[in-house]
Amino acid sequence: MAQSAVYERSIARVWKPVPQRQSAIHTVAMVLEPGHWAEFDPFLLMAEDWFQSGTFDLHPHRGIETVTYVIEGHLRHFDNRNGSGELGPGDVQWMTAGRGVIHEEDPAPGETVHSLQLWVNLPRAEKMAEPRYQNLLAKDMPVRRVEGGWARVFSGSSGGVQAPTKNHVPVTMVDIHLDAGATFVQDLPGDHNGFLYVLEGRGRFGADGTEGAQGQVLWLGREDASESRVTIEAVEALHVLLYAGRPVREPVVAYGPFVMNTRQEILQAIEDYQNGRFA
Repeated sequence: MAQSAVYERSIARVWKPVPQRQSAIHTVAMVLEPGHWAEFDPFLLMAEDWFQSGTFDLHPHRGIETVTYVIEGHLRHFDNRNGSGELGPGDVQWMTAGRGVIHEEDPAPGETVHSLQLWVNLPRAEKMAEPRYQNLLAKDMPVRRVEGGWARVFSGSSGGVQAPTKNHVPVTMVDIHLDAGATFVQDLPGDHNGFLYVLEGRGRFGADGTEGAQGQVLWLGREDASESRVTIEAVEALHVLLYAGRPVREPVVAYGPFVMNTRQEILQAIEDYQNGRFA
């Protein structure tokens, strides 16, 4: 039986988020702007934040997962389900809000935290799942090594290296570090949407060798195939995050921290929160 062809992903679009000052203690750049539900599916948004203590006080979520990657600083968190912890540079928190959680994310006193937070949509059948936290400390996550570099696998797999992270929606998250001249090939399911965000350095990406540099987002092209891969070549020492996920393909109705399938479900989420049913 003939094997399915593996296609080389190209880069469909490149853009650079622009930081906007929200207050004296908070600046944000939207890496993925909300509202592009079909294009970015299963991802709802990604925010790059620079913030100090008091920015993200107690607030609720329902119907999503948040994936927070700490670039600089130390981020403390706690919630109304007795969860707590502290994340440092290179650590990730994978929080499943499910049917409802109230939490706080706060930098250590005197620190400014620089982080990325991705919102992953949950399918209708999982929107009311039991909330959970997965604190994915860098020191505990599996590492894939290649000539001239390495990658930490936070979710999914890379070159046969599998993360233990639990997913409601299949998501690949790989933190890639390459020396100048090194090459890295990431395998991906062909139907997954995905993107790269360059944290440091400069490289060439995808089938056409599209150039990307620090602060740029590179959205991956997608074709109808079962398997795919994306090739990354470091022109300079390169630090890049790769995310890809299987589309949910369901209606999205969003209101602040609540993301459901219908307006009625949003109204129910507001009512449940106001009446203490997130406890």
